[in-house]
Amino acid sequence: MVPFLAQAEEPMTRAELLADDPLWLILLKAVVILLIGPILTVFLIVIERKVIGRMQNRPGPNRVGPGGWLQSLADALKLPFKEQIIPDTADRKIYFLAPVITVVPALVGLAAIPFGPEVTIFGERTVLQLIELPVSVLLVLAGASVGVYGIVLAGWSSGSPYPLLGGLRSAAQVISYEIAMGLSIVGVALYAQSLSTGEIVDAQASGWYFYLLLPSFVIYLISMVGETNRAPFDLPEAESELVGGFHTEYSSMKFAMFFLAEYTNMVIVSAFATTLFLGGWMFPFVGLDSPLNQGWWPVLWFFGKMAVLLFGFVWLRGTLPRFRYDQFMKLGWKVLIPVGLVWIMVISAIRALRTDGNVSTTQILVVGGIIIAVLVLLTLLLPEKQAPESDAVPVTGSDYPLPPLDLAVPTTTPRQKALKAKQRSARKSVENGQSEAEKADEAERAEPASVTSGKENSDGDV
Repeated sequence: MVPFLAQAEEPMTRAELLADDPLWLILLKAVVILLIGPILTVFLIVIERKVIGRMQNRPGPNRVGPGGWLQSLADALKLPFKEQIIPDTADRKIYFLAPVITVVPALVGLAAIPFGPEVTIFGERTVLQLIELPVSVLLVLAGASVGVYGIVLAGWSSGSPYPLLGGLRSAAQVISYEIAMGLSIVGVALYAQSLSTGEIVDAQASGWYFYLLLPSFVIYLISMVGETNRAPFDLPEAESELVGGFHTEYSSMKFAMFFLAEYTNMVIVSAFATTLFLGGWMFPFVGLDSPLNQGWWPVLWFFGKMAVLLFGFVWLRGTLPRFRYDQFMKLGWKVLIPVGLVWIMVISAIRALRTDGNVSTTQILVVGGIIIAVLVLLTLLLPEKQAPESDAVPVTGSDYPLPPLDLAVPTTTPRQKALKAKQRSARKSVENGQSEAEKADEAERAEPASVTSGKENSDGDV
């Protein structure tokens, strides 16, 4: 007998490896992915309170557990046992459904994120990802956007004006910043030639997109803060003017679900940014064949990059004040979206030039640098805009006019003038010989309606 030579196993794609997973491995991955959000939320709450306390020169939580690190567990045990208060004017079905709509997409969004390369789990070859679709990017983006509609429904169903205003602001954020976020992702899809998260990570082996597509990365960072309702874009909550915004009428476990959804959304958008722009699970400056990019080490690099982005959320909250509504809308519609559209045109032109093969990357960078330098010089040469000289009343930043410096208080009020005119007309009528009955009827018609004490008391009771 002639012995056959052993053939090496052909490498399988990520989709083929995931399709070959047994049922027990799929369930194991699903449970782990569902637990990532709540577990990181527990740590994020304590870390955020400690970091902001350090920034503001005050102590953070330091009573519950060693160094206060068990404070989140105490909060998690307290919230379910608090009393539930439901407004009488609330739409109960939507009121109960809104927290669920908010938290479920937040927990599902991590399913399409690749956390690492091919590994072996209990003898089974697989990749650290639950699902791999040709449109995985759209799946994550849809999950992040659907969760915001829970906030809109929560504000509407509470039957209170403050939550309603918070819900309307949340709808404005969805419209404004979802468009900007989508435009930033279009640039990544054009460069990677794919909407699959796994293929986007593999395409960054020759260079991460956070510096190759720097405008897209900056637009995404700003949009993800607005998408998660975090400071300085926390307009739907806005404790200073809306008492708490969309969740003012929520308490107990329903409030805890909104709290969980907010921090889980922070985890999702940070993981998504790591996948799209920061090379995913890859270690910087080494190739895919390096030991640092093999086995379970890439999981550590992935969560390390996520931790940097999550710290950015905390840093912004402890540093910047809340935006005004007009500033918020102006940034989204007049800055991020136009810049995103122009950048997509630039990327399309670069891809078309590189496809021809006659233009190298160095030539593109040199020409682009010259164009940017010319634009900067032109902006410096433009004359400064001079304020027109006028007698208009100056306006503050909040659009409230200031009183003029030469303000003069009038000596008589309009009502006093009206009473004097009434007296003059009465004297003229007497001189003209009108009867007393006619004067009484005229005075009764001219006398303004008075509010009696009984009316005042009834209004006060209402």
